[in-house]
Amino acid sequence: MTTIVVVRKKNRIAIGADTLVTFGETRLPGEYEANDKIIRIGDSYIGLAGSTAHFEVLRRVLGTMETPRLHSRHEVFETFLRAHQVLKEQYFLNPKEEDDDPYESSQITALIANPSGIYGVYSYREVFSFERFWAIGSGRNFALGAMYASYGGSRGAKQIAQIGVDAGSEFDKSSSGPNRVYEFEIPT
Repeated sequence: MTTIVVVRKKNRIAIGADTLVTFGETRLPGEYEANDKIIRIGDSYIGLAGSTAHFEVLRRVLGTMETPRLHSRHEVFETFLRAHQVLKEQYFLNPKEEDDDPYESSQITALIANPSGIYGVYSYREVFSFERFWAIGSGRNFALGAMYASYGGSRGAKQIAQIGVDAGSEFDKSSSGPNRVYEFEIPT
């Protein structure tokens, strides 16, 4: 699946991801395909886990929205609520997972990093705001452990994100490099 990480430390935020794409048992490493699991919309970086179909579809949906606002928990929720409707109507999203699910699924798990903070979005449009770091994808547990162990001390956001995504790529069978990490300063 993937390893995507996001880290906030001092006045810096970093987001990183592996580049492996899989098709069942077939692996398509980043050296063979120009896959970037992080898309940029305005001043927001969005890391996506799940189906590769999400990348271009979500880039188009958010890129053509009149105001894809992503600078608070509420704005992220509202934007993904609007996106869910567009995904169903224009891109034929199949929102069904389990019969007893409380809501339709958007089939999307994402991490968002921008100057306002770091956010996580899950399939029922649950939105979380993280203070330090988080990870999604099949390599998340390896990444979370590595980032937890390296967060204290003098390492910066980019170094911690790199450690997290590298741990996911090293130990998760569905994650692999080359890994990419983007970092930016939080304006004060």
